[in-house]
Amino acid sequence: MQPVKAKGKWVWIVSLISIISCLLFAAGLGMSIYDYVSASKATVKEMPKPKQETSSSNKSTKDYTIVALGDSLTRGTGDAAGKGYVGYLKDNLEEKTKKKILLSNFGIKGQTSSQLASQVKQQEIQRQIKSADTVLITIGGNDLFQGGQTLQNLNKNNIQKLENDYLKNVDSILKSIRSANKDATIFLIGLYNPFSNLQDAKTTTAIVREWNYKSSELSANYKQTVFVPTFDLFQLKVDDYLYTDKFHPNAKGYKLIAERVASLITW
Repeated sequence: MQPVKAKGKWVWIVSLISIISCLLFAAGLGMSIYDYVSASKATVKEMPKPKQETSSSNKSTKDYTIVALGDSLTRGTGDAAGKGYVGYLKDNLEEKTKKKILLSNFGIKGQTSSQLASQVKQQEIQRQIKSADTVLITIGGNDLFQGGQTLQNLNKNNIQKLENDYLKNVDSILKSIRSANKDATIFLIGLYNPFSNLQDAKTTTAIVREWNYKSSELSANYKQTVFVPTFDLFQLKVDDYLYTDKFHPNAKGYKLIAERVASLITW
């Protein structure tokens, strides 16, 4: 009789363990299902809506998007920190507002207006412009001065041809930007005269002033497009604001441009 009792006892223990195991399994399964469903709900709830690139109305009000186009001034050549006016502008705006500044810099050293006219038509550039609040442009310095070669030929006819070609390209650039984004504010940064302390300063000054005037008149044909003068910023102390190459701005010069553009941006 003792073996039978012992066997029954073991059967009871094994049964109890099986029941407990089943309950634990069921509980574990229930918790897993609950976690999965909860995670799915959270994912659906927290997933942002797809961004509509054709409309700025779906953008976060906490974001401010800037697309910078142009030449070495856009890249920041001459600034030891590598920021240039675009980088200092970003810093300036972040200090003045709680908005998150989203910046895309597509500047290329040595770029001319004809090259920018082609670049701005590229699919990726067009996509970036579509979502921009502001588009910044520095272009024309390489068209006019051509690495200093223009100084050797300040012939009026030569300058006029350079100017006409430049204005035609800028018109194309502005049209391309407006075709991608009808509401963004465009800031076309004017030229300064890095050679105002040289022998032909009077001539180069007159050329740059005329160049800027024509650029300003052209930009006025486009809605929400602002021509930003920089000539006066460098006029009195040009050497104080130029890099050692005596052509590009240094950090001080770039900060002057950044402050001027920042003062024009309204929220």
